[in-house]
Amino acid sequence: MDKPTILIIGAGFTGCALAYDLTLRGFSVTVVDRGEICSGTSGRTHGLLHSGSRYCVNDPEAAVECIEENTILRRIARQCIEFNNGLFLAISEEELAYKETFKAGAEKCGIPIRWMDKKDILSREPAINPQVLGGFEVPDGSFDPLRLALAFAGSARNRGAIFLPFHQVESIHIDGRSSVDFIILTDRHTGRSIEQHADMVINATGAWAGKIAEMAGVNVPVIPSPGVMVAFEKRMSNYVVNRLSLPGDGDIIIPQRRMSVIGTTSFEVNDADYIPVDQGMVKEMVDRAIEMIPAIARVKIRASYMSARPLIQTGTNARSLSRTFKVFDHETDHGLKGFITITGGKATTCRVMAEKTADLVCEKFAWRKTCQTKDFELDSYRTFYNRQA
Repeated sequence: MDKPTILIIGAGFTGCALAYDLTLRGFSVTVVDRGEICSGTSGRTHGLLHSGSRYCVNDPEAAVECIEENTILRRIARQCIEFNNGLFLAISEEELAYKETFKAGAEKCGIPIRWMDKKDILSREPAINPQVLGGFEVPDGSFDPLRLALAFAGSARNRGAIFLPFHQVESIHIDGRSSVDFIILTDRHTGRSIEQHADMVINATGAWAGKIAEMAGVNVPVIPSPGVMVAFEKRMSNYVVNRLSLPGDGDIIIPQRRMSVIGTTSFEVNDADYIPVDQGMVKEMVDRAIEMIPAIARVKIRASYMSARPLIQTGTNARSLSRTFKVFDHETDHGLKGFITITGGKATTCRVMAEKTADLVCEKFAWRKTCQTKDFELDSYRTFYNRQA
């Protein structure tokens, strides 16, 4: 039997991880993106390797996904990760009162935690606010976003996947209103129009998934939810630092190489392509960072930027939207064959998002191949550019 051909739209974390999974299962894979690898939301993340602790109380499904994938990525993608752990700090009495709620949530989700007193915390992280009352150590980490995407992409390319960066989707053509026939791409280098055929098209465009789905005449309820992040020129901690509370604005500081990155706000927009940085939000991020690490007030800001998360609409505001993911089977949902959407989730869960999507692809083709991405360490991220497919 000839290899089924799969066209993936989107070369962020999920698209690259999916290309790797599908090549391991024996499919012929092409990935297209209007930019370079990791040029959308994936290239603007703060780089937190989630332990799931952030969601263990209010979104346990997402928390369990995170701790399971955290463990796997530490094994298969260690080249991209700093194994620094995280702290959830109680600086106020209100946060200290949240201790038992957080502990119960973490234990229920299978997240290993350890309570640390003030003396222990300040001995390890002397820049932390000296008013700290205690906190939990959790298995958070930080990762290099570009290296993570390239490690998956390189592993896919080394197994035959083709990547077409700077190829923008202009339209999706439907054969008789029931099956995707082909897509029209524009090569942004040459301006040439290209007709691309495949047995299956997968929409892995994150915050833009709704727009791509509209081209195929189907609806995907994804809300772009941007957040502002502020990068400081000095690394102020080795641990990832969080507030011991439900997720809120400006409650996390991630050490990234020689920088510290604080995030993030959360609100809704209609257009993920244009999100100006709100200086009021930047000030809020800085003020919140100072509450956790006072000395950061004397550190110069290197950059402030926005990133639009792809959140699946389940509530009435951005903080209530689901942090987990969903695979949309448009044949079942809309009677449209040859088209699947994967969206939601986060960088930490990109591998399992790819696995579940690839499982559905295999089901569509009666292709009896199981996921192997847990089993092997990823190829070096450098190989994406060293070897041509």
